[in-house]
Amino acid sequence: MQIDGEHLTLSGLYNVAFGNEFCSINELSAKLLDERRESLETNSMKKTIYGVNTGFGVMADHRISPEDLDALQRNIVLSHAAGVGEPLKEEHVRAVMLVRANSLLKGYSGVRKCVVQRILDLLNNGIVPIVPAKGSVGASGDLAPLAHIAMTLIGEGDCLVDGKLVSSSQALASKCLEPLVLKAKEGLSLLNGTALMAGLAGCSTYTASRLLDQAILVAAMSVDALMGSTSPFDERVHKARPHRGQTYVAKKLRESLEGSEIRTSHLDCDRVQDAYTLRTIPQVYGAVKDTIEYAEAILETEINSATDNPLIFENGDAISGGNFHGEPVALVADFLSIALTDLGNMIERRIDRLVNPKLNDLPAFLTNGEEGLNSGYMIWQYTAAALASENKTLAHPASADSIPTSGFQEDHVSMGAWGARKLWSILDNVATLISIEALLAFRALSFRHPKKSGSVIEQLFEEIAGIVPDHREDRYFGTEFSSVRELLFKRAGL
Repeated sequence: MQIDGEHLTLSGLYNVAFGNEFCSINELSAKLLDERRESLETNSMKKTIYGVNTGFGVMADHRISPEDLDALQRNIVLSHAAGVGEPLKEEHVRAVMLVRANSLLKGYSGVRKCVVQRILDLLNNGIVPIVPAKGSVGASGDLAPLAHIAMTLIGEGDCLVDGKLVSSSQALASKCLEPLVLKAKEGLSLLNGTALMAGLAGCSTYTASRLLDQAILVAAMSVDALMGSTSPFDERVHKARPHRGQTYVAKKLRESLEGSEIRTSHLDCDRVQDAYTLRTIPQVYGAVKDTIEYAEAILETEINSATDNPLIFENGDAISGGNFHGEPVALVADFLSIALTDLGNMIERRIDRLVNPKLNDLPAFLTNGEEGLNSGYMIWQYTAAALASENKTLAHPASADSIPTSGFQEDHVSMGAWGARKLWSILDNVATLISIEALLAFRALSFRHPKKSGSVIEQLFEEIAGIVPDHREDRYFGTEFSSVRELLFKRAGL
């Protein structure tokens, strides 16, 4: 994949982060970098420019002598590497690196081409800096985590190469790469941006968008297994309230349930209305889809933005602004966290309907074998409840908080890094909830056979049947849930 600072997509971000796709620099963008760098070097000899020949934050009034400019950039990297806690996932670090490289390619940061190329060298050679997860408040960029990445570029700190922990100097030498000597503004440019929150939130949003269709299909399987009505999915209902996501989900449900023999068998039953977790899937899942699409639009703008400070413009002007502030990402990360949490709430309630003998006409807890001797899938509803509850706590908006930093210079912060980190945790829990529902709906549907569901649902049924053993009596079920989760990710192209 070629990056140019303008056209990076969330799918491209995911493919590099999780699929190790090779990256290169667009040559026109590289030329722009050279022009802006030359302009910056010329103007910094005549003017005082923040972060180029001054100190940082509240020390911005201190002028730095020309002979100390390289030391200034090295010092900011080392001093700002103040992250703590468990390291980020390797894939997430790769996402952060790509976002930073793409942003720098826009030319507003004034860095040399070799700086961007070295980030891509790390990506293309499987060198992944160790980045502690905690330490960013998401205001003057994701300073601490980005400093840990920058340390690897200058041969300091530790990293992973092919999964093995080594020093950065060893890693660079093993790939015949020299540590960078950062020039004026380059250390600041590597640190000062929203790459962590944008990278993590981008990966979460892309994954959620791909999983949602599988979640809709699994929900449709549950509807048929629970003898639900298809009338609430009637196209006329949704034309009367034409939200785009709602319309999309209702159509997917109709397509999945089309031709169901199970539905035909109870068309004339006495039940007037289904519970909300069956009847309002289009309204709830549709709202989640709309939220995902909103987040996608914001994040694709962000990963193609200059989030540095100061920004260097065509005429040589260096303007100190606030593009490093993470509020746009922080708010959508919180918004999507809330949406996915509610999706999980609905899934957990359907899981209960699938196993609860008070709410269906299926064997209690989908048991097979001697009654009373076997507990079946009873405890998997407990697991689902635990995950849904955990998400409710995690969904508290990070962006609602702010603690001043840098001697009150940075007196309002976004907390977007934490928002993005917990978004991934919420998504991971929801993916597991979808997998639990899928296996339980599969088991429930097996009790409805030989009557068949819709062909799309039966296809998923057959795929699950091919990877999990028959259920005759109690056993350890954890492996089959993991297998179903893996299948759903594969079906989603993840």
